[in-house]
Amino acid sequence: MERQEIQALFDRFADKNIIIIGDVMIDSYMWGKVNRISPEAPIPVVSVSDKENRLGGASNVALNVKALGANPIMCSVVGDDDYAAEFLRLLEENDLTTKGILHSPFRRTSVKTRIISQSQHLLRVDEEDENALDTETEIRLKAKFDELLEQYAPEAIIFEDYDKGVITPEIIKHVVNKANEAGIFTAVDPKKRQFMDYVGVSLFKPNFKEMKEGMKAEFATDNLSAVKGLTTKLMKDKQIDRILLTMADAGVVITDANEFTHIKAEVRNIADVSGAGDTVIATATLCMCSDCSLYDIAFISNMAGGLVCEYSGVVPIDCQELMDELEEKYKAK
Repeated sequence: MERQEIQALFDRFADKNIIIIGDVMIDSYMWGKVNRISPEAPIPVVSVSDKENRLGGASNVALNVKALGANPIMCSVVGDDDYAAEFLRLLEENDLTTKGILHSPFRRTSVKTRIISQSQHLLRVDEEDENALDTETEIRLKAKFDELLEQYAPEAIIFEDYDKGVITPEIIKHVVNKANEAGIFTAVDPKKRQFMDYVGVSLFKPNFKEMKEGMKAEFATDNLSAVKGLTTKLMKDKQIDRILLTMADAGVVITDANEFTHIKAEVRNIADVSGAGDTVIATATLCMCSDCSLYDIAFISNMAGGLVCEYSGVVPIDCQELMDELEEKYKAK
C-alpha cells in the first residue's frame, strides 16, 4: 500500500457505525514508589503518587474504534453502584454514547485495579461478578440491542467477551441471527466459556491460549499444519467465514475457505500487552468491513496490536502512528 491508499482506507472507516456488545469495566491505576517492606508482612509498601480510571474491557474496544475514526456504540450491563456512575462519566468524557448501557441491581460494575511502581505491575485487584446475566436482564439487553440496531444501522457488530457473564448463548444467538438477517458483519473476540457458541459469524479472533482451550487441542505455534487443520475444522463446524488467530511472538494466522496466511510478529519493545487484543479486534473489524484483503486485515491489525504494547497500561491505538508505521512497513515489503 502507498500512503494515499492507506489514507483512503482510514478515510473509509469514518462513516461506519460499530456496535460493541460485551463485558465493560473500569481499568483503575495506582502509581507510586516502593521504599520499604511492610513490618506487618513481607510485602512492599507503595506510596501512591497518582491515580487514574480508564475505560476497560469491551469499552476499550470502543475507544479503539473511535481512535480509528469510526463511530462506536456500546451495548452492555453495569451494576447499580458508584462505579457504574464513574463508568458512565468516563464514557461521556471520551465522547461515547451511554444509550446502550443498562443497569442491573444484581451485578457489580467490574473494576480492575493495577498497582504499579517504576513501570512494574506489583498487584492487580479485581472487583467483579462472573455469573451469567439473569433472565430479566438478558431480555432487557436483547431489547436494547434491537433498539440500537434500528437506530444506528451498523456496518459491523463486535462481541468482546471477557467471560464476565454479559455475553450468554442466548445473547449470541439473538445478535448473530439479527445481524445475518440484515447482512451485517459480526466479529468475535472470544473467551473459553462461550467459545463454541459462536455460529455463523464473519470473523473469529481467538488467541493461541483460547484456541487450545476452546478446541481442547494441544499444538505448537510453529506447527502451521496443525494450526491450519484446527482453524479449518472450526470454520466448518461453526460456519465461520474467517479466523484470525493471534499467537504472540509467533505472529498471526488468518484464514478463510480459500486462503491460509501466516504473518510473522514484529520485533518491539514490549511494555504491556494489556488491551492489545481489543486493538486487534477493532482494527480487523474496520478493515474487514472496508473490503480489505485477508492479508491486509491481518497485517494492519497485527501492527496495531503491536504498537499499543509499547505503552504502559491499557491504551487505544494512535491512528497517526499506525498510518506512519504502515507506510514504512509496506514500503519495506
